[in-house]
Amino acid sequence: MTSDFEPLFRNPHLATIAGNFWPRSIDETRFPQARKLYRVDDKNAVVSIEHQPGSLPARGQIVFLHGLEGSASAGYIQSFAQHSLERGFGVHRLNMRTCGGTEDLCETFYHSGLTGDPLHVLEQIFGRFGAPIYLIGFSLGGNVALKLAGELGQTSLLAGVCAVSTPIDLAVCVRALDRPSNCLYARRFLTRLKDRVRRKAATSPGFYSTGALEDVRSIWDFDDRFTASLFGFGTAANYYATQSAARFLHLIRIPTLVICSKDDPIVPFQVYDHPAFQTNPALSLVATKHGGHLGFLAKRKPRFWIDGVALTWIEHLAGDSSGRGTKVEHLTSA
Repeated sequence: MTSDFEPLFRNPHLATIAGNFWPRSIDETRFPQARKLYRVDDKNAVVSIEHQPGSLPARGQIVFLHGLEGSASAGYIQSFAQHSLERGFGVHRLNMRTCGGTEDLCETFYHSGLTGDPLHVLEQIFGRFGAPIYLIGFSLGGNVALKLAGELGQTSLLAGVCAVSTPIDLAVCVRALDRPSNCLYARRFLTRLKDRVRRKAATSPGFYSTGALEDVRSIWDFDDRFTASLFGFGTAANYYATQSAARFLHLIRIPTLVICSKDDPIVPFQVYDHPAFQTNPALSLVATKHGGHLGFLAKRKPRFWIDGVALTWIEHLAGDSSGRGTKVEHLTSA
């Protein structure tokens, strides 16, 4: 399966920024939302926003994982969810720990390899709806999705996984944020992460110290002083080394689609030069020449190219009685 992508913007930064701010929405009159609380353990709970397609049985359930400092309301999730509902799938827009206004429900916040929470949610959804279930991750959420797929290996819990603009090598991608050309993104992420610590310090002072924020100048610093300490990784370097999806790609046994752009300013394309994409038949890599980070705005309608490509792939999987899925050809487009 291939699909040509004609970018609206060829400048990667413009594509990235436009993709973030482009208006998108879900028709909640047609597809009402339901807030679902999933208690992971006695100290942490996460919230998912659920929509079902209507009176007919859904063709399957799609679970979305957002990116760094995002939420279930992220534009890229809203457009994908709307198109999924129109095509007969139920959707679940999951807020990771403390995201989407859920700080009071969690003792700790999320991290790039925290797979236990989505696994718990997937198991609950499977218990309610059965198969098939598809997991879609964006940026950091893509790393979580791919890592989980590798941890599960051969499983009946998931019918397919799709990861978009995914930092599969966390250390390389965090270092890329230090480039002067990426200062806008780095500053935005770091400001939001620091604000999250300040909010959590008010409710969980034993876990968070705002005094340590004074010396944090980069995402690497933040992860070294907060994420690694909070979750027992020791250092940011060890956190990145153990939690990067690249370590788990060879273990994936369910159909998995990875979509990236060669001009992504945050995720260097070199991270996809990984042997698993040549040796693991479960993996399919789609690489476009332009698109930025989570951009992929098409020059002509339909505007949101990712939604159509990924949903068509999911529909192929849903119609594949062999259970082996549909291999997507490597794609390079203008």
